[in-house]
Amino acid sequence: MAHVTVMEWQRVLLFVDGRLDRVLEPGRHSYKEKRSTLVTVEMRPRQMHVSGQEVLTRDGVSVRVSVMATWAVSDPVAYATASDNADRVLYAAVQDAIREVVAGASLEDLMTDRARLSEGLAEPVAARAATVGVTVSEVKARDLMPPGELRRAAQETLLARERGRAELERARGEAAALRTLANAARILEQHPALLHLRTLQVAESPGTRLVLDPRALPTDD
Repeated sequence: MAHVTVMEWQRVLLFVDGRLDRVLEPGRHSYKEKRSTLVTVEMRPRQMHVSGQEVLTRDGVSVRVSVMATWAVSDPVAYATASDNADRVLYAAVQDAIREVVAGASLEDLMTDRARLSEGLAEPVAARAATVGVTVSEVKARDLMPPGELRRAAQETLLARERGRAELERARGEAAALRTLANAARILEQHPALLHLRTLQVAESPGTRLVLDPRALPTDD
């Protein structure tokens, strides 16, 4: 007799003469090694990253989409026997779901509402995955990459908008400075003595050099 230890996160399928005999639960088991084959199935949750899928939107724009699917084996027998590669079935289901969602929306819709890209992905993927003993808990779009030309155009638009804001702020600052000068000039025109007082204040500062206009000096006339 041979022995096998099944870990808590595993299930082992015991085949005898090519036929499924039983599923070994966690623990230590004895089996007849001759004529027997063991298939170990991982039961812990896993993630599948489907990246760089190039898909056409409803308005004919090609975009690249990346999706993350979280899944786990729920039926180890189906997972091992329903397909020669259950992971490939899940991968294809995610690809098909991406195409369906993206093809039903315009680029503007997807760019303005990224959450829309994840809506409707989980249900069709879960339905396909169930046929190979897999339960899908989440399918979420991670990245949406528009064509390079559109990315550059968007960057140029953003830069132009920021430059416009900077110019507007600069113009506002200059206008405020001009208003301040105009107010000061009006006050000095109405009260000339203030200019002399200001001159005396400046003259009190160390190192200040005053240049007087002879025409402004009082005369004996």
